[in-house]
Amino acid sequence: MFDIFILKVEDPGCFWGHIKGGGKLVDKEMEYKKLQTEMNLFYTKCYKTVDEIKPSVLEKGQVCAVYYQELKSWCRAVVKAIISCTDYYLADCFLVDYAKNVLVKTGRICVALESFMSLPYRAKKFRLHCTKPVTLRVDYCSNNAEIVPTNRWDVAAIQHFQNLLNATTQVEAKLCNVEEDGLTFDVYLYVTIKGEKVCVNDDLVAKNFAYYEIVKEKTLNTVEDQKKGPSLRPSSLSEDINPALILWPSLLQIKESRDSEASVASDAGEKLACKNLPETASHNGVAESDIMVVVPPLEKADVQPLSKQADVQTNRDLYKKTDNMQKEKDKDLDEKSICAKLLQFLNPDPLKIADGQDEIKELQLNTSAHLPVVLSHKIEPCSSFEMAPLFPALKKELLRKQFLSPNHIQSYAWPPIARGCDSVIISPESDPLLYLLPILTFLQSRNCYVSLPARNGPLALVICPGQKKAEQAFELLEIYSHCSRPLHPILLLLGMKKEEIESLRLPRGCEFIVTTPHSLVRLLEHNSFLFLRLCHLVFDEVEVLFSEANEQMFNILEHYKNNLNTEEREFVPRQIVAVGNHWNKNIHFLTKEYMNDPYVVITSMEEAAIYGNVQQVVQVCLECNRISTLLQILDFTPTDAQKTLIFTRSIEEADIVYKAVESTSIFCLKVHSGIGFHFDHVAKQWHKTFSSGTHIVLVLTDDCLPALGITDGPRVVHFSFPPSPRIFGARLYSMSANFEHSIDKVSALVNRQSKAKSILLLTEKNACHAVGVMRYLERTEAKIPPELYAFTAGVLEAREDSKSGRPLCYYLKVYGICTGNNHCPNRHRVNLKTDLPQPRSEDTLPTAGNVTILPLFIVSATNYFGRIVGKPKDQYTALAEEMNEYYKKANNRISVNTVEKHMVYGLHEDKSFHRVQVLELAPKEENSLFHTVQIKYIDEGRTGQVQNYCLLHLPEKFQVMPPQGVEFIVCRVKPIDNEMEWNPKVTRYINHKIRGKPHEAKIVLTLGNTVWLDPVVRITRLLDLKTFINEYNIRSEILSTGMGVDNPEHVQELQRLFRDAETVHEKQDLPPLIQPLKHGTSEQAMSVSQSILQNNQEQVASSVQSAKAGNDTTNDDSQAVLQNPCDEMARIKEEEEESLQPSNKCFYPAVKWFEKQDVVVVKIKLHNITDYDCKFFTQRIIFSAYAGGKSYLADMELQENILKEKSFCVFKSDEPVIMLAKVKEERWCNLLKYKNPNVSFDFDYLEDTEDIEEKRPFLIGTGPRKAHRVATVVCQEEEESSEEIDTDSDDSSLC
Repeated sequence: MFDIFILKVEDPGCFWGHIKGGGKLVDKEMEYKKLQTEMNLFYTKCYKTVDEIKPSVLEKGQVCAVYYQELKSWCRAVVKAIISCTDYYLADCFLVDYAKNVLVKTGRICVALESFMSLPYRAKKFRLHCTKPVTLRVDYCSNNAEIVPTNRWDVAAIQHFQNLLNATTQVEAKLCNVEEDGLTFDVYLYVTIKGEKVCVNDDLVAKNFAYYEIVKEKTLNTVEDQKKGPSLRPSSLSEDINPALILWPSLLQIKESRDSEASVASDAGEKLACKNLPETASHNGVAESDIMVVVPPLEKADVQPLSKQADVQTNRDLYKKTDNMQKEKDKDLDEKSICAKLLQFLNPDPLKIADGQDEIKELQLNTSAHLPVVLSHKIEPCSSFEMAPLFPALKKELLRKQFLSPNHIQSYAWPPIARGCDSVIISPESDPLLYLLPILTFLQSRNCYVSLPARNGPLALVICPGQKKAEQAFELLEIYSHCSRPLHPILLLLGMKKEEIESLRLPRGCEFIVTTPHSLVRLLEHNSFLFLRLCHLVFDEVEVLFSEANEQMFNILEHYKNNLNTEEREFVPRQIVAVGNHWNKNIHFLTKEYMNDPYVVITSMEEAAIYGNVQQVVQVCLECNRISTLLQILDFTPTDAQKTLIFTRSIEEADIVYKAVESTSIFCLKVHSGIGFHFDHVAKQWHKTFSSGTHIVLVLTDDCLPALGITDGPRVVHFSFPPSPRIFGARLYSMSANFEHSIDKVSALVNRQSKAKSILLLTEKNACHAVGVMRYLERTEAKIPPELYAFTAGVLEAREDSKSGRPLCYYLKVYGICTGNNHCPNRHRVNLKTDLPQPRSEDTLPTAGNVTILPLFIVSATNYFGRIVGKPKDQYTALAEEMNEYYKKANNRISVNTVEKHMVYGLHEDKSFHRVQVLELAPKEENSLFHTVQIKYIDEGRTGQVQNYCLLHLPEKFQVMPPQGVEFIVCRVKPIDNEMEWNPKVTRYINHKIRGKPHEAKIVLTLGNTVWLDPVVRITRLLDLKTFINEYNIRSEILSTGMGVDNPEHVQELQRLFRDAETVHEKQDLPPLIQPLKHGTSEQAMSVSQSILQNNQEQVASSVQSAKAGNDTTNDDSQAVLQNPCDEMARIKEEEEESLQPSNKCFYPAVKWFEKQDVVVVKIKLHNITDYDCKFFTQRIIFSAYAGGKSYLADMELQENILKEKSFCVFKSDEPVIMLAKVKEERWCNLLKYKNPNVSFDFDYLEDTEDIEEKRPFLIGTGPRKAHRVATVVCQEEEESSEEIDTDSDDSSLC
């Protein structure tokens, strides 16, 4: 026994401490203190002056000396890992005398002198002897729960162990064993709590946190001798079992005599192995190497991994032999034990087999084939870095970055790519290392490119679908190209500025480029000779490239193909690599037209089914009608022999389906975990050759499929909906032998009697999967039942309704469109009740007019946070002055003791004080007074992090004013190439240009705390000329960078959202939407300084009078200063502006109408219309237009209902014609519900109007010249029109 001092606890199987007393292992306390002093003296003096103490090479496991800040001392350490950072490296060092891990920069690590290594490491590793963890296992098959061994300690067990050590006054240990490496000590641990000594090993076992392990090749007596203390009655106690052993699960039922105790212990160990979970190590003597060979590793899979057919066959044969051996040994096992053994097989933990050469040969399974894969050519996978086709320096770099071995898809994809072959890789993973590493290896062979022209140009080109993915690929390329020969890679992202493209020069020696399809096409248009040396063309996320840039993709492929036709390219590599997540017809066309015998690797079985042209059928039915639907699917009188697999999810469903199918006189088989082991019998029956007209059906559960190893099923019926894509793929893999392009190319030439077919039953219980099923069917080009469309529409509607509490989608707000609508968690509808403008002070946010904004935080090029500045002095300015005055007194700066979430506090920053709200509280570290708090500046909109002591108490009078931070969005501009994020250089440019400067803007829309603006202009006052100029327009500045394009649909989409929201309350008016710039009108003509003129007539008059008097016009800096009216240019601009401003009066146009059998034709008698808008409702239409310098509005409430979806507006003979689709094909006596003198019947209706319907180019709201305008003034009749209009009413003209 010896005392130990605990330094660090990981779990009962691994804790650290140093020995305080007892025997030869006593620590020499004074010698360690002397060693510490000598190390501090030596390294403190020599650290900055002597380079010899710095290690020349630093590797994992190397012993060194590091400075530990917490102890203010130099310590001995072992390097555990090396971590790469941006511009330096960190080493994870383990302090061998203190059992602590510290991160140290590699430049601060010193060599450990031999004189400092004379003493052994003070921190020693301990573990509890023969004490192993347990867990609670729930067996759903037998419907019971039991405590079984496991590999990991439970959190509760670790907490209980730590509580014992914290409560003890003395810790003692009894040494039982020392590992061969001499670093780990197996002990019985004793703690003294309140004067009582407790054995920690026994305490953990007694409380069901652990169990005692049976040591191999040791009898029960040997274990008992270790557990028994000094015996006072040797003769009597030797007859009894130690009380602690009663807690051993394997020894609860021991009744044999002492002579047979050794055999009982051995049998109990074997029973424990059969009874417990598969993840625990068996106690029956099976070697660990056998376990690793038999069982492939389960890599993050939620279902049982599949194997190739050959491997499954081997596994089945192995199980047959081991099953026979087990039956001879355990004939009296009850039904519960049999069920447990079946589960053990399905989630395989190897059983003990007899030693012999035959059995060892059968265990040689392909461990890399633990997951299914479909190949077009035979590929030998590389299961380790030793077999990987990578150059040595690259392998070393990967090992240094903790890459242990290639993953499943890499093991199949690297060999063909590294050989320079055309390859198509389809996998759920989208890691650029899949293609970067083998291509870097191929580029090391310079001799392959000798015949290429001696000019500058890349050898390899990677095309990514967007800017974000290109940056990710380029970052990895930069990291791993450092160990390669010089390639000088670049990231090529080009805008639309021709000057920038024409002036582009590639760096000398550039051999690797990462770009996007649009950028590459722009470059090819100006300089196509840059890619004469191109040999390797890589498409990342190829299906996305074809869907988003189809035209550019084929232009690139044609350019590459034409370059290959030259004679000088005859003996150089030519390779196309396509990597993606989904297979589609575009990829098939790519392999057929542009690739040469490509290698196809597919690890996603649902995609392999599309590649193999499996026919997909979906049957929509009710849950209660699945059996009848299933029987209708089955062919009772097939012409040829037919086989069908029916998959179920439970034993009960399998029994029900089996009885229903068997009752129809079809030869039916059944297999599931509840009927014992007869896989071999079922497999033999399935693989038999049947005569024509025979139909064999196999009903099974998903967990039985790996054991059967079926891959030749021509037809699969999913009676139960697959719970995950992996299980769906596993079911489809059972037809892999019938894929048209299967692994074996020869089999594709054989004429099959039936095509592979998958039938899925979709019920109301699987509504959440309907959208995914329909998308999958669309990619397979299968026939989609009409009821599935309706079903999916309802699901999408319900899904969108469930998002009513979520914020409005960011991309919808900023660009008017969300490309990821199906996966976006946010709302895509406007809710007029919840999206009303938020209050700022006494009033809500303005919804129309011109305002002065102050951008303070730039999120992106078009999205900012800031404040709306009032005139002449806004309330926030007064509040800020009061806060600064209040906090000038030191006694008012009171730090907050307890920080609460969502509370508002004060914060001192940059010589000013801000109001901040707490968003999140970081977890407080133990024995730490300070912690990090995430805050939001409520008057600016930005967020940040501060320490809790920086927050100040904010008086109530400063919290009364609502948050002043407003979100601003600039309309009608978006990133090029359908990108959803702005290029960082554009955002930096706008941030530098506008942050902190007041701008004049016109409000288009206000929604919640967000204001849409168009345009936004910076106005500068020229003091010498006494006038003002538009310095810049933000939208124009963005477009001038070449990274943005016009987005006219932005405001139109916002207006459409309001139309949809209005349908619920059709009578309510739309919120004010101000029309953006007219088509063909320059931004200078519609500048904000001119539009302010009408809203500030009094200021204009005063400025005119002051100009005549010779006085200077001065205004507050926060206001928009108007141009001097005495200036001739200003006068001209005012006249132009007045001509462009909308009139305050709206006239009612002349309207004539007639009807046909199914439509009503309404003609608006207007010519020379510059813009118009027409909105349809169930019993109402609103037509507005701008013609001849006047505004027209016709708001017509109809007599009958119309179909607004089928109604539209077109132009004929320069006149708008509205086609109203009738709900019922009945005669209309009147057009309007109420009489209007401007509306009359058209007696010339006999003219053929069929050409109008033929000219229908688009639905309502998509007119090419359309500019949305909502009238906000009372309409007034036009006198000239009223004189010409027939005053007869509709009633007199028709009835």
